[in-house]
Amino acid sequence: MAADRFDDAPLDSLTRTAQADPMVLAGALAAAAAAIARLDQALASHPLAQAFLYRTRLESVRAQAAVDGQLIDPWHLAATIEGLRLRMDPYLRIIDRGEILDRARAALTLHQWIVEPDFDQEGEVQRAETMLAIQPASLPPLIAAAQGFREWVESGETRPAMRSAMIRFWRKRRLLRLPVPLTGAAALGSGHNWDLDDWLPAFLRAIEREAADGLDLLYTMERAWFEARHSIAGRRKDSHVTTAVDLLAAAPVLSATTLARILGIAVKNAIRILDELRAAGTAIEVTHRSKRRLFGLQGLAPLQQVVRPPYRADPNRGHGRPRHDIEENVVEAAPSPLPPLTPIERRAFDYTALEEAMAHLDSVLRNARNTLQFRSQGRD
Repeated sequence: MAADRFDDAPLDSLTRTAQADPMVLAGALAAAAAAIARLDQALASHPLAQAFLYRTRLESVRAQAAVDGQLIDPWHLAATIEGLRLRMDPYLRIIDRGEILDRARAALTLHQWIVEPDFDQEGEVQRAETMLAIQPASLPPLIAAAQGFREWVESGETRPAMRSAMIRFWRKRRLLRLPVPLTGAAALGSGHNWDLDDWLPAFLRAIEREAADGLDLLYTMERAWFEARHSIAGRRKDSHVTTAVDLLAAAPVLSATTLARILGIAVKNAIRILDELRAAGTAIEVTHRSKRRLFGLQGLAPLQQVVRPPYRADPNRGHGRPRHDIEENVVEAAPSPLPPLTPIERRAFDYTALEEAMAHLDSVLRNARNTLQFRSQGRD
C-alpha cells in the first residue's frame, strides 16, 4: 500500500531542497516505504491490531522521551503505569526515585499527545498538520513529512505536536491504515548531523527501523499469544483465564489488581488466575513481591526478573573498586524474528473479548498519567 506511492516520484524531486547523493536518498526512501508497506499489510484486519498499538505506543513514547533527554527503562515505565512502588536500591536517593517518576510522567505526556491530546495540545497538533500540508505536492509523503518536521523544529516549535501530526499525516496520505506511531525519533538524537543533506536519509532510516521493529513486535505478540491460548485450550469461551491471557498479550506487565478490576472479580481470585498461569508456564512473575505482584506473558519479551531502578555506586567505596554482590550484565543476542501465524491459526480462537480488554487497559494508562501529573503539581 505504501510502496506504490513513490514509484512515479521523479528522482530530482527527492533532492530539490538538498544536495545529498540522490541514490542514497532514493535508496533510504525506497527501504522506508517498503518497510511501512509490509507493516501496513500485516496489520490489515489483524485481530491483535489494537493490542499492538497499545504496546508500540508505549515503546514509541519511551524512544521519543529518550531523545528528548528523559530516558526511562521500559519496565520502569510499565511498572509505573501499574502503580507499582519501585523497590529502592540501598544507595538510591529519594531525588533519584522522583527522577524516575518524572521521566515516566514525561513519557505518558507524550502518549497523551499522540492518543488523546487536550484542547490546547490539539490546537498545536493542527498547526503542525498545516506545516505538513503546505509542503510541495511533488514531494513523496515521507520526504514531505521530514522536511515539514525539520522546518517546524527550526522555527522554534516543540516536537510532540509534530510527532502527533505525522501519525495523522501517514493515514491521510494512505501510507498506513492505522495510527501507528512512526515518528523517526532516533533521527533527533545527539549523534545525528542536522545538515539537511545528512539528516533526510537519517530520518528515513529511522522510520524504516521503527516499521521493521513494529513488524517483528506484531509477529512476536501473535506467536506468544497463540502459544498461550493453546496452553489453556478446552476452557469455556467466557473463562476469565482466557481474558487474562489476552490482557497479558497486550500489556507489558499486569497486576492482579488491574486484572480484578477489568474482570470484575475479587483480587484474590485474580491472583489465583495469574498464579495458575504462572504454574502452567504461560506467564512469568517479574517482581517477586508479596504485594502488587506483576506478571508478563511467557516468551513475549525479555522481562527483567525484578522491576527496579538501576544500581548506583556506593558513595562510601573507593573509586574503581567493583561491587562483589552484583552480577555483570550479560548481553544476549536478539532472537530471530518469528514467522507470522497462518490464516488458519488465526481463525482458531475467539477474539471478541479483546476489544473490551483493550479499553480497560487504556483506562489504566490514563489513570496512571493523571496520577503522575497530580503528584508533579503537588511538588511544584
